[in-house]
Amino acid sequence: MTGGPLFVSSGDATVDGYYKSALECAACGDFVRAAEILRGAVARVPGFATAWFALGAICDNLGDRTGAIAAWQKARDADPADYHGARLQLARIGAGEAAPAMTAAYVRRLFDQHAESFDERLVSKLDYRAPAVLLDAVKGVAGQPLRIGSMLDLGCGTGLGGAAFRPYVDWLVGVDVSPAMIAQARAKGLYDRLEVLELQQFLAPEAESRAQYHLVIAADVFGYVSDLAPVVAAAADVLAPNGLLAFTTETHGGDGVVLQQTLRYAHGAAHVRAAIARAGLAIRDLRQVSTRHENGVPVAGLVAVAS
Repeated sequence: MTGGPLFVSSGDATVDGYYKSALECAACGDFVRAAEILRGAVARVPGFATAWFALGAICDNLGDRTGAIAAWQKARDADPADYHGARLQLARIGAGEAAPAMTAAYVRRLFDQHAESFDERLVSKLDYRAPAVLLDAVKGVAGQPLRIGSMLDLGCGTGLGGAAFRPYVDWLVGVDVSPAMIAQARAKGLYDRLEVLELQQFLAPEAESRAQYHLVIAADVFGYVSDLAPVVAAAADVLAPNGLLAFTTETHGGDGVVLQQTLRYAHGAAHVRAAIARAGLAIRDLRQVSTRHENGVPVAGLVAVAS
């Protein structure tokens, strides 16, 4: 089963009971019975998106591609906010838009779910080093000694990027779509300002207020952004003169955007270059780097610095 969907009520206590029974069957390895129960649940409440999503995951586990597609399409149609990521699962199995944008509801749910164990999992188990990679890249472009007046940490998460840059920054701002992640960042006491917002929703009013940041970073955030052009352009609008934008992303051998089996996007170097150019920025550094491991293997990535 491709991940267990969080429980969201159907509004019918009996159908909710069906759903829970189905997950219990799946947990015991009885996927056929689980699928039968879920079909009964959605027959009674056709708009129960969570049950449709679970049915798609179980069909996928059983090798029933046709059944998985049909169920995930129902989940997608029943929930425009795509809380569980049905559109992404369809893309993963080649049955929908190739690289659909992730919804804010999906990303929020994903990171709220893992906020408490996020740091330990990334650093201890995945050898996560995006903040260190970004700091080295920024130092290489800005020179030494590094001193940054104001910095914006896009998708700041629990504050790992803020921790790396704080010694060099006078005013540190962080934004993330996940309230649980922001709570973890706030507890560290690193940031002068923290906001819970989707990136574009934060950046647009910042630009209107003529906010200017000497450095904007995004540490492994763009793995959850399909097309980089809009967010890079929005980030460029809040840069101070001679300010820097620095970010990491996963990459692949082609030019465009690929949704990987991990449900993270990989961006080709050509896509990154084009997004930076369209934002009116100049590339100061762009090179291959790995910021994490997956199953013990370094994940191919890029680090970019633009001004």
